[in-house]
Amino acid sequence: MITKFTRRTAIASLTALSLSAAMAVPAFAADKVQLRLATSGSETDQRSVALAEVFAPMVADFADYQPSYNGTIFAQGTELDAISRGNLEMSITSAQELAQFFPEFSIFTAGYVHQDAAHQVAVFNDPLMDAFKTKAEDELGVKLLSVMYLGRRQVNLRQPKDELTVMKPADLAGVNLRMPGTDAWQFLGKALGAAPTPMSFSEVYTGLSTGSVDGQDNPLPTVVDKKFYEVTKQIVLTSHLVDLNYIAIGKGVWDDMSAEQQATVQKAADAAAEAGRQKQLGLEAELVSFLKEQGLEIYEPDVAAFRAQVQSMYLESEFAETWPEGVLEQINALGN
Repeated sequence: MITKFTRRTAIASLTALSLSAAMAVPAFAADKVQLRLATSGSETDQRSVALAEVFAPMVADFADYQPSYNGTIFAQGTELDAISRGNLEMSITSAQELAQFFPEFSIFTAGYVHQDAAHQVAVFNDPLMDAFKTKAEDELGVKLLSVMYLGRRQVNLRQPKDELTVMKPADLAGVNLRMPGTDAWQFLGKALGAAPTPMSFSEVYTGLSTGSVDGQDNPLPTVVDKKFYEVTKQIVLTSHLVDLNYIAIGKGVWDDMSAEQQATVQKAADAAAEAGRQKQLGLEAELVSFLKEQGLEIYEPDVAAFRAQVQSMYLESEFAETWPEGVLEQINALGN
């Protein structure tokens, strides 16, 4: 049975350390909107860079944008609850995290649903998303501003190819593949054929180095940014998830802005998302050569076999039971 979380039960309380750290942030000028953003990503992560270099300057006339990185003020997975409680203004969140509150969001976590970066944008801006966005606003107090492209997630393993060659899902049997700990992520790992192992993102490098896990899955730019290539031997180009994040802001913060400020924040979020998207697409095109130079073996498996198994398992799962009728068909149609 898949656990269904609510706003009241998903995260019972934030740690005293996180709360005290948040309260320690200096007060801002009264005439400016306070926009603190918490992310588990690093300062050099493309999402962080896009927001700092594009979003922040566009809202600087009326807002103080204050990002914090590496989960320093709120631990990964607690940001949405912090926004809901009024302890935080912004975050970079995932469909997987939203699915903890609203199971229907799991449709956006399913393998091979989004086809590419352009398809993600089309889906986010289509009327089919309205019901999802409204629910997040009304029941969690979180407004989704824009969608950020993270790249195509690939399987990254410690074993060299001559010890483990992955061409079909059965080849991943018994492989301890690090996946985030939510139901949605764990199910995706199982659908790929692996033995998913929950582990905090901050612990992945050490886990790979010590052998606590056999591998992890992320887009190639993340593999490079977090230096996972130093402790792995191969990358299997499964492209099993066209990964995304949402730029999120507190609904109360949004409602307190003037219409002009709201328009500027929306434009800035879209511009930051587009800048990050184009940079990520460019990086993906370049990094295969770089990773090969680092000694990693990179190859493409039988993607059709992976797609068939993953989609079949999702359609037969409890996740699909929460998906609004007809939405998957609408998503697929936008990619045609």
